[in-house]
Amino acid sequence: MSSGIGTGIASGTEPSCRQRDASRLRVAIFSDALPARNGAGAYYEDLAAQLGPQLGELILFQPVVKKRLLHFALPLPGDSTQKLITPNVLRIHREFHALRPDLVISVTPGPFGLLGLWLARRSGAGFLTAFHTHFEGLAKLYGDTWFFRLAHWYLVQVNRILCRNSDSVLVNNSSLNATVESLGARRVDVMGTPLSRAFLDTPIVPPTENLRQVLFAGRLAPEKNLPAILDAVKALPDIRFVIAGDGPLRSELEREAQLLPNLRLTGWLERDALRAEMDAAGLLILPSHMETFGTVALEAMARGRPALVAANAGIHDWPLLKDSLFTLGEGESLAQVLHQLSELPASTWQEKAAAARRAAETLNSHTISQWLDFVERYARKNRHE
Repeated sequence: MSSGIGTGIASGTEPSCRQRDASRLRVAIFSDALPARNGAGAYYEDLAAQLGPQLGELILFQPVVKKRLLHFALPLPGDSTQKLITPNVLRIHREFHALRPDLVISVTPGPFGLLGLWLARRSGAGFLTAFHTHFEGLAKLYGDTWFFRLAHWYLVQVNRILCRNSDSVLVNNSSLNATVESLGARRVDVMGTPLSRAFLDTPIVPPTENLRQVLFAGRLAPEKNLPAILDAVKALPDIRFVIAGDGPLRSELEREAQLLPNLRLTGWLERDALRAEMDAAGLLILPSHMETFGTVALEAMARGRPALVAANAGIHDWPLLKDSLFTLGEGESLAQVLHQLSELPASTWQEKAAAARRAAETLNSHTISQWLDFVERYARKNRHE
């Protein structure tokens, strides 16, 4: 078992005798996530925009609701706003054959991910699995009914198939190494996280000198620890709270918001609208019970906004980002920590904002270089050429 560790600046990857000019290599990415709909969806949209121009070709195979009648779309366990969508196999097979990829990457344990593995094995291309979310752990958070037990069994089995058949399994924090190794991964590499160029290139809006408004952005679901946010809203009437996102707890939050004048719900936002909400806030909060990385915190950092993130989140495993984050420790009150942060001097907020921006830019640049190394190292000649 070998592992490439990349939680610092250096990727920790090893040179390979199979390395070649990445500008000639072709890559297919299979994802069950809708574009930018969740962390994984945003990750590969942002990656493709920056990595694609440096490769021979990159195609992202994923659901596109507007282009297909989704007769077999099924809700994910506990969240009808997230769909498990069946791919158009004939169309994708045709486009895959035309692409002739040297490397295939499957992102999630759904129909698209499994299709990516099947096509990779048929073509002889290299194959990687990217393990972004500990779905099995999430399934357990939603209850112990037969449906959730079935979902847990399915996720374990599919992840085992993907991990066992991968040249390497990519994770976004090293604490997931043991999980994917237990699923059969022969090699594990830790990958960084890219950012949308819009978050990096749009001029920065200077932050306020004190904490007036905070933002939560993400799925409105049990693992996000939303009750802690509601408690903070009630305890801190002088701070405005904005909750952006959609999910199974949305109706409950809407009822609460009617009674809380310092709470505003936006629903799910497009990336530009989310960026505007980050610019209007002084701090992003992510008090989740479970967070394998926390991409939205990195996006806020790119906008020069510090983030208060639960200690369990994988983003804390990256030393590069340490000085730009506030940590919500296990058992700590979100309301109490926010009150303490609201008393920090303006100079501290300015220092944190500048450090956050620098760290986000550095990690993005490192991540694109790291992915180029992955492509060069794991690509294999397509036997259909």
